[in-house]
Amino acid sequence: MAEEVIGTVKEVIKGIIDNVNAPKNESAPGEKKPSTPEGMAVAYSSLVVMAMLPIIFGSIRSVKLHKLKKSTGEKADTMTKKDAMYFPLIASAALFGLYLFFKIFQKVHINYLLTGYFFVLGVIALAHLLSPVINSLMPAAVPKVPFHILFTKGEGKHKEDIVNYKFSTHDIVCLVISSVIGVWYLLKKHWIANNLFGLAFAINGVEMLHLNNFVTGVILLSGLFFYDIFWVFGTNVMVTVAKSFEAPIKLVFPQDLIENGLHASNFAMLGLGDIVIPGIFIALLLRFDDSKKRKTRIYFYSTLIAYFLGLLATIFVMHVFKHAQPALLYLVPACMGTPLLVALIRGELKILFAYEDHPEEKPEKKEKKEKEEGTSSSSSKKKESKKGK
Repeated sequence: MAEEVIGTVKEVIKGIIDNVNAPKNESAPGEKKPSTPEGMAVAYSSLVVMAMLPIIFGSIRSVKLHKLKKSTGEKADTMTKKDAMYFPLIASAALFGLYLFFKIFQKVHINYLLTGYFFVLGVIALAHLLSPVINSLMPAAVPKVPFHILFTKGEGKHKEDIVNYKFSTHDIVCLVISSVIGVWYLLKKHWIANNLFGLAFAINGVEMLHLNNFVTGVILLSGLFFYDIFWVFGTNVMVTVAKSFEAPIKLVFPQDLIENGLHASNFAMLGLGDIVIPGIFIALLLRFDDSKKRKTRIYFYSTLIAYFLGLLATIFVMHVFKHAQPALLYLVPACMGTPLLVALIRGELKILFAYEDHPEEKPEKKEKKEKEEGTSSSSSKKKESKKGK
């Protein structure tokens, strides 16, 4: 068994090297009938709209979440510069690992595991997304009964919360609706159910994954720029995994919808990474705009338009060359260059680079604060000892 696995890995690596050196085939051997121009127009227009919506709504929700955490004093989870540098390497290892899995093991068994995993995540993500909508639509006659699940470890000062979750009857309704959609996805793998989960993942990702500053965003986008180019143009790994991976990690739309209706099967696709990665960067720009208390959201709107144009460029080049395109090749320059150009014109480059969602204390200030706390505690101890005497 070990020798077979090693042999398969060698064949895969050899195939990748051959793929790098070999000229690209413009199109795969025809498995599906070519799409009509109308069908392609509908499919790609729908994908562009579905890509824009998570970024818009996710960015708005990220501003609300940022304000909420600031008001409560809760420490936000943000991506550091080190995380941004390592992310393309980790993503590459994960992608190549999946590729090996699909080559070595049966695709059906792997997809069973992945489907179950993403079913649970998708139900939770969709329930979280539906919660404010259901709460606003729920009639007053339906009571909103609060619940609180609390499971702790230890006592007194050593007490720790293992599970601390608050929810209401309205949240249970959201969970039931999401579970029904999840069962539909499990049984039918329908593209509409896939897109509902995909949109939920994308909106939640843009809302909750926060870049702390502009430099971190530049590092992340720059690394993923080369990552996307290598795995799409240099090898067949990205395309193979995308086609083999039966999970809602991509948005799809049928190009033969006009001919075959809801049972269409010739899909155009867009990976969630091409939405979430630029999306968290655009959300950072909206939070930057919001911090300046301006009437216009110039950085957000201009970069959003640049993202839209980058998507159109990706689709155009893909249609002309009849080959899968690394979307970040077009999206990264558009999303990074636009705010830099706007900041240069407005004379705000220093302000843009200096902005931080959650300013970190400098080492000098930390030491000073620790000294002040140390002196205050020692003086209080002296006072207490004098009182005792």
